[in-house]
Amino acid sequence: MKPRFLLDTHALLWLLGDDPRLSKVVRQALRDASTLVVSVVSLWEIALKHQAGRIEFGVDLKEFLDLVVREPTWTLLPVSAAHIAGLCDLPRLHKDPFDRLLVAQARIEDLTLLTADPIIPKCPVRTAW
Repeated sequence: MKPRFLLDTHALLWLLGDDPRLSKVVRQALRDASTLVVSVVSLWEIALKHQAGRIEFGVDLKEFLDLVVREPTWTLLPVSAAHIAGLCDLPRLHKDPFDRLLVAQARIEDLTLLTADPIIPKCPVRTAW
């Protein structure tokens, strides 16, 4: 069975920007994946960071988000009640609400979370980097 992956927000941005911080392991995983998933949680995080002036794009925010939503390479994952309930089972290792929800989604959907975040691998979720 081919692996199924969920991109952490920074991994999504690094993939889109062909950033060298995207590891060789992740680049190979992306080529081998049967399913690549982007969560609406990441879109929300990107929008908030952009509005706070923490990240910039060469295009308008709405245009950027539309490009991500329409990208045929991945599936867009909405947030469900099951994902929110999955937060209850997580230890308080990570305080970032976006990362906690991505971990819950990865667990519920049986996805491997592609992340460079050093805290997330301590959570009960499959990760790769």
